[in-house]
Amino acid sequence: MAASESGPLNEVRFRTVAEVAALMRVSKMTVYRLVHSGHLPAIRVGRSFRVPEQAVHEYLRESYVGVESA
Repeated sequence: MAASESGPLNEVRFRTVAEVAALMRVSKMTVYRLVHSGHLPAIRVGRSFRVPEQAVHEYLRESYVGVESA
């Protein structure tokens, strides 16, 4: 996700892995797997990762499975 796609970089809100895990109601290890597999973009800050909040919402929107009625 480039800054030009989502607006100025100073407007991007970053979340920690723990915050993303709490938001998605999954374990931190699941978030790390999503980051390492490339399904969830992140930046590395020192030894930790930060995930753009918008990327989390986009991932959840794309992963949504609706129930179709017959």
